[in-house]
Amino acid sequence: MTASTTQRTTAKSAKSRIAAVGAIAVAGTLLLTGCGDQTKSDSTKGSAKSAPLADKLPAEIRDKGVIRVGSDIAYAPVEFKDKSGKAIGIDPDLAKAMGKQLGVKFEFQNGTFDTLVTGLKSNRYDIAMSAMTDTKDRQNGVDSDTGKKVGEGVDFVDYFNAGVSIYTPKGKTQGIKTWDDLCGKKIVVQRGTVSHDLAKAQAKKCKDGKKLGIQSFDDDQQAQTRLRSGGADAGSSDFPVAAYAVKTAGGGKDFELVGEQVEAAPYGIAVSKDQKQLRDAIKAALDAIIKNGEYDKVIAEWGVEAGAVKSATLNGGK
Repeated sequence: MTASTTQRTTAKSAKSRIAAVGAIAVAGTLLLTGCGDQTKSDSTKGSAKSAPLADKLPAEIRDKGVIRVGSDIAYAPVEFKDKSGKAIGIDPDLAKAMGKQLGVKFEFQNGTFDTLVTGLKSNRYDIAMSAMTDTKDRQNGVDSDTGKKVGEGVDFVDYFNAGVSIYTPKGKTQGIKTWDDLCGKKIVVQRGTVSHDLAKAQAKKCKDGKKLGIQSFDDDQQAQTRLRSGGADAGSSDFPVAAYAVKTAGGGKDFELVGEQVEAAPYGIAVSKDQKQLRDAIKAALDAIIKNGEYDKVIAEWGVEAGAVKSATLNGGK
């Protein structure tokens, strides 16, 4: 999820998540559906002694054998719940692979997206992994709406690239192809995401009495429900999520993608700035699964190859 400061990306600093033209494969290959609340992934708890990168972890985490992951587990296909309540998706699968390298279990705990960074500060979570866009504002603890410093910020280990898309009820596009076309319309978004930021920025540009009505919700599923009921004209989310909704909602009969992606930017695993050893261990584990091919297997399984990265990057957001 993309937002601002404590959210997944900011319209100012996120780049168009071009999980790209070719990433439409997401829509064609994703077959699972989800549900959701406090959840634990099935990442197997490895043996710290035998894991190749266990010694890179802080001793406290290595001894506990668990990394607590704050995540908004309602953002298919990045993270969501299967019918049994288990966290599944791109993030849990990548975390499981990294856990093998570090000899620990990544335990996903459900939280509202815009509270994940504060959860790091309060030590509720060790990391946040939730399709969170890496931006300079988030790195520096700046509120993207006001430009004011609101916290210490976080460090990011970047692991994927994605863009933002617009979708409409199927067969009811009303000529919507770009953000400018939304003036005079109503849009649904998840609160605190890049889509929310873009909508607010667009609303300021609309002229001639054509206002953009913005309806924001705690999660993307609520936004989709509102659009499906006829309460709005369009919705917006990160491309993988929008494409998945188009593919699966109503058996593919509810929504359609319109226009091109915008605001490409990296997803990052957020770590408190005072946890540099943990941050570096996560980076090493990500590089290891990229090198051994497990990363590519996960990305291919979910049909999002266009967003793959070639190496882990620290704080690569703009």
